[in-house]
Amino acid sequence: MKRWAPVLPLAVIAVLAVFFVIGLGRDPKLIPSVLIDKPVPEFSLAALPGRGETGLSSADLKGQVSLVDIYGSWCISCEEEHPTLLAIKKSGEVPIHGIDWRDDPALGAKWLLAHGDPYTRVGVDPVPGHTAVNFGVTGAPESFIVDQNGVIRYKYIGPITPQVWSEVLLPIVRSLRK
Repeated sequence: MKRWAPVLPLAVIAVLAVFFVIGLGRDPKLIPSVLIDKPVPEFSLAALPGRGETGLSSADLKGQVSLVDIYGSWCISCEEEHPTLLAIKKSGEVPIHGIDWRDDPALGAKWLLAHGDPYTRVGVDPVPGHTAVNFGVTGAPESFIVDQNGVIRYKYIGPITPQVWSEVLLPIVRSLRK
């Protein structure tokens, strides 16, 4: 046993290093969601100030294929994806619904006024953000494609770029509409 004492810490470090290297090789955008092919969690969110009385609820996600985008005025990556969301809205391919997550509602409304509003409906999910957590969100932006029956069909983690939209999300949206 005394012979192994000096080698044991090195063996533990070597095993941890192997797990670390394996983890670095994985794409964090490919984290599977347990909600794929399951109904959207039940929720009802208040409207963002300045957008009328209608917020966003799980019932609003039935009847047509839609894109649900989790964002916040504090989110730097959300600014990166925002021009793409505006282009998607302009294309008319799919309605986009927003969930303003862990944000001051006034700041979320101000942010949309400054950057443009791509959303059909927006709901406020204030701190601690239970609705986004029920969706399995770990950070913003995250987006979900929901089919006409209110079932989550795809989850995308990170900012939606024009390439992601045209090569990944748009084909899914079109196939669900058939």
